[in-house]
Amino acid sequence: MAENKVNFGLSKVYYAVLTEGTTNSWATPVHVPGAVSLTIDDNSTSTPFYADNITYYRSFANNGYSGTLEMARIPEAMMADVFGITESTTDKVIYEYSSVQPKPFALLFQREGDDSAELAVLYKVTPTTKPTRGSSTIEDAPTPVTQSFDFEASPLTTGTTKQIGLISAMTAADTTTTTRSAWFTTVNVPS
Repeated sequence: MAENKVNFGLSKVYYAVLTEGTTNSWATPVHVPGAVSLTIDDNSTSTPFYADNITYYRSFANNGYSGTLEMARIPEAMMADVFGITESTTDKVIYEYSSVQPKPFALLFQREGDDSAELAVLYKVTPTTKPTRGSSTIEDAPTPVTQSFDFEASPLTTGTTKQIGLISAMTAADTTTTTRSAWFTTVNVPS
């Protein structure tokens, strides 16, 4: 495959809940249908050190990313797995409690390209807001109301030597077919 000149589109959004430890592990990725948009902004910082009346040295810290994921609707499974909003077994009502903290997860997705699809993963995504909820009246035709939430994608601070500091990964033009075909079945990590 040739290297893409441009990327466009968003599809195949998956999440995999992260369990942090000596060896980080991720649950089996779960598909979230209805991808609308994904914005990922750099959280890096650059700090200058001045000497001899110039910027003598500049330190750089890669702090990961912040972003927003917008979906047609956040499914109940993701609301339970990530946000801790659960359904009662007795009355089948979904309850939200203030004491529940969101769980970190890997965010996997696909971006189209002019030559091939680019597959990507953010290894430790932590929601910083709950999914938006809203409704609007129907006018001439029903217009879907989407849901979105903000997140931070941070470097891994635990795990194996190759996992510590890991933030993201994406496929390249020459990524093997085996790796590409397994991308959404398990979270790909360096071996």
